[in-house]
Amino acid sequence: MSTRRTNLGLLAALTTALATGVLAFGIGTRWVVVVIVAHGMAGLAVVIMSPWKTVIARRGFGRRTFRAVWPSVALGLLVVVTVVSGILRTAGIVRSWGPLTDMQVHVGAALLTIPFGLWHILARGPWPSARDLDRRNLVRALGVVGLAAGAMAASEGAWRLFGLPGGRRRFTGSHERGSHDPARMPVVQWLDDRVAHLDGSAWRLTVTHRDGSTDEHGIEALDVGDRLTATLDCTGGWWAEQDWSGIRLDRLLPDIEDARSVRVVSVTGYSRRLPVRDLSHLLLATRMGGAPLSAGHGFPARLVAPGRRGFWWVKWVTRIELSARPWWLDIPFPTT
Repeated sequence: MSTRRTNLGLLAALTTALATGVLAFGIGTRWVVVVIVAHGMAGLAVVIMSPWKTVIARRGFGRRTFRAVWPSVALGLLVVVTVVSGILRTAGIVRSWGPLTDMQVHVGAALLTIPFGLWHILARGPWPSARDLDRRNLVRALGVVGLAAGAMAASEGAWRLFGLPGGRRRFTGSHERGSHDPARMPVVQWLDDRVAHLDGSAWRLTVTHRDGSTDEHGIEALDVGDRLTATLDCTGGWWAEQDWSGIRLDRLLPDIEDARSVRVVSVTGYSRRLPVRDLSHLLLATRMGGAPLSAGHGFPARLVAPGRRGFWWVKWVTRIELSARPWWLDIPFPTT
């Protein structure tokens, strides 16, 4: 394979892996399987093309000083860490790397490749052109895709054959942690959030209606016994099914005329905006597994949003607001 074709192939594979990785973070329904498969195949395509890239790299290193090539070396090492950590995480062989989780290493290394990858493209190329889409190149590309698909099918078979945790992953790629056992379910927060320790007797939930009027509720008023069995699927790479109880949001907000979204706000300032059509499927939970929530799991109340990834499940809820603003105008992933 020529230098140009190898570099373009790697660029396409890495770009696909990054794009599908971002999409997989945001999707909690079953059609995410397509994204997960594409993500895995892109990573394996990098492995398949690595021998050709190694030959190209050796030629380049022989003609340049280390000062000129160190960003390329850093890029290569980060790609190796990203791919290896992804394979080990998928198999369920490694759950942590010292103080970091398997997903933190995988995602962190992938994000660090972006500036080095951009530098490499600007400094070395190649820039794609229409001539790269000729029949011969497309046949070669399909060959790499076919090999990646075969390698992915073989790896999935190996996880099951050898009884590895990877063979029991959920359709999102997450591993089970603590289903119906709240004490074993991990405690995690989004980015810079910290566990909030609140006084349940003093805590109040403020509900703002479409006309601007507000209601306040104590924890006792929310514990009405609405029940829901739902799976929390965290972007940290784990999932857990639990029995939740509390109050449905459509009970708190019975009049949604002209409203287009509902905003759920944490005492930490973290918030998520959801479509009003989901109100009857959303639960403000005060209990998990029949017991009050722990501080780490959102006491006094947290949102339960079936079919959405864990970062939608706002903890330590203090305000719920109806709004005419469309829910999709919020950024897909909160920055804090």
